[in-house]
Amino acid sequence: MVHFVGAGPGAPDLITRRGAALLQTADCIIYASSLVNPVLLGLAKAGCAIYNSAEMTLEQVLAVMRQMEAEHKTTVRLHTGDPCLYGAIREQMDALDADGIAYDDTPGVSSFCGAAAALNAEYTLPAVSQTVIITRMEGRTPVPEKEKLASLASHGATMVIFLSIGLIDKVQEALLQGTYTASTPAAVVYKATWPEQKTVRCTVGTLAQSTKQAGITKTALIVVGDFLGRCYARSKLYDPAFTTEYREGTKP
Repeated sequence: MVHFVGAGPGAPDLITRRGAALLQTADCIIYASSLVNPVLLGLAKAGCAIYNSAEMTLEQVLAVMRQMEAEHKTTVRLHTGDPCLYGAIREQMDALDADGIAYDDTPGVSSFCGAAAALNAEYTLPAVSQTVIITRMEGRTPVPEKEKLASLASHGATMVIFLSIGLIDKVQEALLQGTYTASTPAAVVYKATWPEQKTVRCTVGTLAQSTKQAGITKTALIVVGDFLGRCYARSKLYDPAFTTEYREGTKP
């Protein structure tokens, strides 16, 4: 059987108990070396075969999974964060379905959650933004035409931008084509939850300059929006005058 397992974005203790247990019993682990904390490989049992997927093609990854299955062994496909975001797992799952190989998926903690924690921020502030757009800048890999960054920036919602730090100048330019202004708050989080985590707070207008001054060139998220500011409305959820299923609101 194949187990797709999400880890934390960096901190090894962010992996779920189930994920850790699967790593401890796996006969084979296929992981992305550039993103997964190597400490997690210390959970592997003696004799476990370990493969670095950063050096492999999809066909090579599938070949290992098929070999393990033929030998009645268990494979863990270890992803950073949660596999559902930029994890390229659908093509793996579809191939396993075609081969009749059973698999399951254990969620992890995405780096966009780790970034919010690093910034002590809440993405969905009342009267500020109730929508989070998770996207990336078009680079060597295209995005659908309707999902160009400048188009998404027109919504003015909270935005989390993956896989784009190397295109920071183009990111800034695209953001300014939307409803964001040069003074809109922004931040860059390098290696969220890792020991070497670094945060840079800036504005959309200074995004590229601030990122370059910090020497950040990879493995970082860009977050943009007024949720990083200081103004927001009080939540109705805990407002004493607001009635919920569990308590009656009081009249002011």
